[in-house]
Amino acid sequence: MHKTRRTGDLFRRFRAGLAGLGLSLAVLAAPSAQAQSFEEFLNGPEGSILDAHKQNENVPEQFRQQLFAAAPQGSGRIGVAALDLTTGETVSILGDEPFPMASTSKIAVAATFLAGVDAGKYSLFHQYPLEVPVASKPFSSNVAPTKPGQMMSAQTLIERMITRSDNAATDALLKAVGGPKAVTQWVHKNTGLTGFRIDRDIATLVRDRWEYDLSRHVDVRDSTPPDQMVKLIAGLHEGKWLSASSRGLLLGAMTRTITGRTRIKAGLPSGTVFGHKTGTLNKTASDVGFVEMPDGRIVVMAIYVTGQGGPAARSAKIAEITRTLYAGFSSPRHAANDNAARGVAQN
Repeated sequence: MHKTRRTGDLFRRFRAGLAGLGLSLAVLAAPSAQAQSFEEFLNGPEGSILDAHKQNENVPEQFRQQLFAAAPQGSGRIGVAALDLTTGETVSILGDEPFPMASTSKIAVAATFLAGVDAGKYSLFHQYPLEVPVASKPFSSNVAPTKPGQMMSAQTLIERMITRSDNAATDALLKAVGGPKAVTQWVHKNTGLTGFRIDRDIATLVRDRWEYDLSRHVDVRDSTPPDQMVKLIAGLHEGKWLSASSRGLLLGAMTRTITGRTRIKAGLPSGTVFGHKTGTLNKTASDVGFVEMPDGRIVVMAIYVTGQGGPAARSAKIAEITRTLYAGFSSPRHAANDNAARGVAQN
């Protein structure tokens, strides 16, 4: 993807808004990493260039403007990406920049394990113990201690980690596949999405979550660009990396998610078919998934919000952005395109 170094008026307004709020964004690759300015990060080797001005020529300008209005950059960052699997239309804001995945990373953990099932390495009926956190002081060890809990089948663990965002179930499967590094390697090798990375298990991530204020700092650990999360979900939906049965199990669990009722779900019309996975961490909230449009098209979306006030405000912002995306991808142009395609076929 071509990246422009033009920052333009929107970036200037973004920086001015941050300065007015007394914020200083920095990227921190590890606890000992030296903080960089946000601009240095965007132009550095571990970052990419702000893409808020990227011209998405396959969506109307009005749609882009409405999305920018729904996702203003101030008091933190907001990253959005969406893709229509039928038309190929895309739209994004800060889509190339890393955002904390929190529990949205559990989609990749489940996919890595299911790929092992497809390869005959694991079985959905294998039993694994929950990895229950043991109380420990933040940063007192590289990996937070856990103890074995109740034994559960892999299929039950996947259901719990996706539908309930169960951390102990997630760490059970993370341990089974070889840890965070193994998931990152699977994603990089099979999908080519090299901006995606998991660095810590969930127990460690949660224990040490207050290391940085994620509304003021960019920590590239355990992060993904929204564009890449969309591509991961899109590929899974299209059956690129998993068998039909494994794909069905993962996507089916996403449709049964009970967390985040005030996020993507709150931004969709009642009765809309969708699947999603939420994430919540230190001053961050996220929701990612796929939505079935009234005409049957599937739109994949990823929304990452940092700052913006308290937890309720972050969830409300995700719902507002979802409504904007749903309306934008529901516009009459799709019906016109469908009719034109049918006319070509008849001729």
